[in-house]
Amino acid sequence: MAHLMSVRRSVVLLLALAGLVGFLDASAGDADHLYKSCVEKCEQSGCVGDQCFQHCKFSSDGKPVDGPWYMQEPLYLRWKQWDCRSDCRYHCMLAREEERMTLGGKPVKYHGKWPFLRVNGIQEPVSVALSALNLAVQFHGWLSFFILLYYKLPLRPDKKTYYEYTGLWHTYGILSMNSWFWSAVFHSRDVEWTERLDYSSAVALLGFSLILALLRALNVRDEASRVMFSAPLIAFVTTHILYLNFYQFDYGWNMKVCVVMGIAQLLIWAIWAGVTRHPSRWKLWVVVVGGGLAMLLEIYDFPPYMGFVDAHALWHATTIPLSYLWWSFIRDDAELRTTTLLKKVK
Repeated sequence: MAHLMSVRRSVVLLLALAGLVGFLDASAGDADHLYKSCVEKCEQSGCVGDQCFQHCKFSSDGKPVDGPWYMQEPLYLRWKQWDCRSDCRYHCMLAREEERMTLGGKPVKYHGKWPFLRVNGIQEPVSVALSALNLAVQFHGWLSFFILLYYKLPLRPDKKTYYEYTGLWHTYGILSMNSWFWSAVFHSRDVEWTERLDYSSAVALLGFSLILALLRALNVRDEASRVMFSAPLIAFVTTHILYLNFYQFDYGWNMKVCVVMGIAQLLIWAIWAGVTRHPSRWKLWVVVVGGGLAMLLEIYDFPPYMGFVDAHALWHATTIPLSYLWWSFIRDDAELRTTTLLKKVK
């Protein structure tokens, strides 16, 4: 199976699928003539109801007075880029949703996204918090792996570890932490550059996770063989990321790529654990099954409860214990291989 981080982006498969559904559904909300009329009026008047926005005031040449609103914020907040249009859309969305609730209607999506309530300018605060917790779990897992190998298990005379996959798991840990970091940023503010970094880091993680699954399952230990084995996949993943960022950001194609890489590594890990009868195979299977069930949350999409917790946020919550268990398996595998190699040396 592929660590929960892989599952996280193999969920990009379903996440991407949910994204596609979101785009196609894109939207009863922003297609609503009352919503569109509200946004148009807001951009002209700078107000939604009794609430007005300073950054919607324009000079005679059409430029915002004192520059864009987000340029008037402290530097560390400017990246959020809330401007007149985005604020008008947000407050018109809230006004329309309040009207729908009054009439007994259900929430709908706007521009492909559910109507979330912002907190201090953060679009999806619960998903941001859970992404940050996942990042913390990944850091804890990687750090405990490092301490185990270099401070608890015996080292070779040259001070290197006996475990042959140490470097690969270090790289995996860094890519996992990077992926969750950009997940938190993306959920904090969905703009083009945060979306591209989130998706790109996810694809990079999935691609490397597939390489790692193949190398461990096939027991490829020679460095030259690893390079030859990995080169085609590295080339493909790199080309795919460049294609998304510099040619066409194709959600459908990205979904297909992530689905194939995600399912492939899940099957590789699950089969390998059973065939080799790894002592900690139950941990692998729990993560595989748990990750698969968690993906159902991406399929069963529902509007955010109280404006904060939607299906995707719950999915983020499930990855926390699964990621912890996955790193536990990695440590078990390191101990097993080290013990086996030490017996051979003696």
